[in-house]
Amino acid sequence: MLLDSQTTLFQVSNFNFKLKHLLVIGILVLSFSVSMLIRSQPAEYGFELNEFDPFFNFRATEYIVENGFSEYFQWHDDKSWYPTGRDISATSQIMLHGTAAITYQIFGGNSSLYDFTILFPAIIGSLTVVIIFALVRLFAGTAAGLFASLLFAVSLPIIIRGTIGWFKSEPLGIFYGLLGLYLFLSAIKSENKKVAALKIIFGGIILSFGMSSWGGDQFFIIPIGLFILTLSFVRKDHKFLLWSIPLFVGVFLLISGSFERPGLNFVFGLGGLSLIIPTIFLVISIFIQKISKDETKIRNSLFLLISFIIIGSFLIVLNDESDLLPLPSFRYLNAINPFLTTTDPLTDSVAEHASTSIDLSFLLHSVWMIFAGIGIWLLLSTKISQTFVKNDMKIFVLIFGITGVFVSSSFIRLEIFASISLIILSSIALSILSKNLFKITFFGKKNYLFKISYVVIILLLFTSPLIFPENSNWINNNDVPPVILTGGASGPPTDDWLDALEWIKLNTPENAIIASWWDYGYWITTISERTTLIDNSTLIDSRIKNVAKMLMGAPNDSWNMLKETNADYVLVFLSVSKINDNLEDELYVLGGGGDESKVYWFARIAEFPPEKYLESDGVVGTNYFYEQTMLGKMIPFTPAVYYNPATQENSAIYKPGFVEIVSKNIKYDSDNDPLKLVYASPSFMNEKGGEMNVVLIYEINKNYVPSNFD
Repeated sequence: MLLDSQTTLFQVSNFNFKLKHLLVIGILVLSFSVSMLIRSQPAEYGFELNEFDPFFNFRATEYIVENGFSEYFQWHDDKSWYPTGRDISATSQIMLHGTAAITYQIFGGNSSLYDFTILFPAIIGSLTVVIIFALVRLFAGTAAGLFASLLFAVSLPIIIRGTIGWFKSEPLGIFYGLLGLYLFLSAIKSENKKVAALKIIFGGIILSFGMSSWGGDQFFIIPIGLFILTLSFVRKDHKFLLWSIPLFVGVFLLISGSFERPGLNFVFGLGGLSLIIPTIFLVISIFIQKISKDETKIRNSLFLLISFIIIGSFLIVLNDESDLLPLPSFRYLNAINPFLTTTDPLTDSVAEHASTSIDLSFLLHSVWMIFAGIGIWLLLSTKISQTFVKNDMKIFVLIFGITGVFVSSSFIRLEIFASISLIILSSIALSILSKNLFKITFFGKKNYLFKISYVVIILLLFTSPLIFPENSNWINNNDVPPVILTGGASGPPTDDWLDALEWIKLNTPENAIIASWWDYGYWITTISERTTLIDNSTLIDSRIKNVAKMLMGAPNDSWNMLKETNADYVLVFLSVSKINDNLEDELYVLGGGGDESKVYWFARIAEFPPEKYLESDGVVGTNYFYEQTMLGKMIPFTPAVYYNPATQENSAIYKPGFVEIVSKNIKYDSDNDPLKLVYASPSFMNEKGGEMNVVLIYEINKNYVPSNFD
């Protein structure tokens, strides 16, 4: 006998476990497994934390595990931001560290904390397939939820920021954010008011946990606030709304305000007001509708809404001139208003703050963009959607879909929200299309060939980005080594950075202070256990500017600056390509993502003219750079010749279109120099050709006597 989806397999108490439940579990397990497999790809290069921030997050989590929460909240880290130090709990994602510490103590077993934090983002990110399933199931049923879980499992923007080793804010922030959103919306749909109240409370708490895990969760607030504005128009159970919405907003803001971050500035700033004002509008609108005649109550509420919009716009303009309310950082404001521009080179120099483009968006989302459009059309088509999505949920989906795409248009990091929006819309589209198309009959007969063809086409459309194009598909985009093995440069994975950091730990005094660009601060503090001047979260921009001035300044001036900071060593990182194997005349090409490639930004941040240090192509260093700056002197290479690959010409001087060829030349190697090279990573002595990562450590000569001052 053939089994159908309603066949009962077994019974537990009063619950009948049917075949359809087994199918749902099976697809969710498949989604989780696929997600874990894709997210685990970087492990083939080495089981390491990835990028920069994860090393600080590991260090902070370790502090909780070893010292407890009470000590964590009192922790003033003297190894960061020398000489002022850093108040960790006031400047960190507390819930990321706390959640990881608690889950490690429960599930860590005999594993090391380091290994646990490497796995943590991949596991949390993969578990989120269950949350997105439950959320989308609220909107459009089980089939749509299952589609969403499968799409979430392979979403490139989400996986990029949630691979193994990515112990940063996004995976946990998305998990908490979507879970809080699910609890809130399921409470809105619930007919059991006691259950609804519990979901409301826990939804507010969980969403606040998300806010304290990742600042990006602020963008979940926007669609919720807009949704609240619509509730008095689309819901008739006004008594329920009068207590449930204020309860949710109140719990969320109370818990959010109790954290040091986001804290009271968020509650009483634009973030908090984006929920408080819609809630006030909801209450007033319900009151107006209660006292108005049936034929005028909607009109009166619309007039009230227009009044709120006008007053709100006026207050925003007034605040822009007077700064009455605490404002989010520029990157959050820019996401809300893409027309804002910044003149801050420090902000512009961060790759994840780069703007998106149509080409990039299509690479990240592929055919999902098309199906999301179909989803919007189907939702707006009342005849088609009314049997699939309830009116209030339809409104929320449209709001979330549009706002998600909108906020992600400003910079790349927020493409996560576009992806979530497109997943929801595409899943609903697939669900509605599938249910309607599978009902189609030809001449009174079911056409299985048509249905099989539909399934095959859908599978091909949605899996093609995983494997095509060959060199730039979604699988390949995740198949990259941890940054600690490349330094963020284009060279192959090596142990140069790990060796250099270990050398610092074993060969420098415990109280040594290391100067470097901010990119490497967390690595030095966490792995080498040494104090740094700046790192990846230094909030005092002037500190970063001073280091840029030190790197680009005249050697004697820079030495004086280093001496004033009490620094003992200076670290620089270079990406170099050796173009021959001739030991007598070794030739190299600089430029692959090391400090040599950051000269433009160093100059901009230091408020120096870049053209003084770079030739007209913005890449090749000038003679002034190599001869008259501290960084130029620390680069142990000297221009030997300039080469045009198109014409195969050589030139003794730079010409447009020519590539700089350099030879090895250590300039600071004696006790009479302001700095002395005391360590060069293994790649520096590589006898074979090819790309290599080079970490150089210079000791500062405290007894140096400048012959003159530049």
